[in-house]
Amino acid sequence: MASEVHESTEAPGGGASGLPQFEGQWWAGEIFWFSLIFLVVFILMWKVFVPRVGGAIDDREDRIAGDISNARALKEQAESQAAAAEADMAQARARSQRETAEAKARIQAEAAKRAEAEEAKLAVSIAAAEAAIRASRDEAMGHVREIAADTAAVIVVKLTGQPASAADIRTALAGQA
Repeated sequence: MASEVHESTEAPGGGASGLPQFEGQWWAGEIFWFSLIFLVVFILMWKVFVPRVGGAIDDREDRIAGDISNARALKEQAESQAAAAEADMAQARARSQRETAEAKARIQAEAAKRAEAEEAKLAVSIAAAEAAIRASRDEAMGHVREIAADTAAVIVVKLTGQPASAADIRTALAGQA
C-alpha cells in the first residue's frame, strides 16, 4: 500500500514533483469542481441566505422602528396624562383653598354671632347686676339712716345722759342730708 501512495505522488517522468494540485493535468477538473461549488454556493447565498438575512434585518428594523414609534406615542400619552393630572391638581388646590376660605369666613361669622349673643347676655347680666347693686345700695342707704339714728341716740345718751326723742333725731338727720 505504501508503494501505491508513493506511485501517485511521482511525476510522469518517474520523479516526485510535490503537490498534485500544482500539476497541470489536474487543473481542468479542479477548476470545474471549484466553479460548480462556487456557483452553487453563490446561487444559494443569492437566492436563499442573503434574502433571509436581509428579511431578518428588515424585520428587525421594522420592529425597532415600531417600538420607537410606540415608545414616542406612550411618551406623548404619558406627558398628556401628566399635564391633565397637573391641571386636576391645580383645580383641586384652587377648590380646596376656596372651600377653606369659605369655611373660615363661615366660622368667623358664627364666632361673631356667638360673640354678639354673649355680649348681649353679658349686657343683660351687667344691667341686672347694676340694678341689684343699686337696689342693695339704696337698701343699705336706707339702713344707714336707721344706723345713724341709732348711733345718734346712743351718742346723745352718752353725752347728756338723757335719751333724745326720735323726732329730734330725725330732724337733726334731715338737716345733715
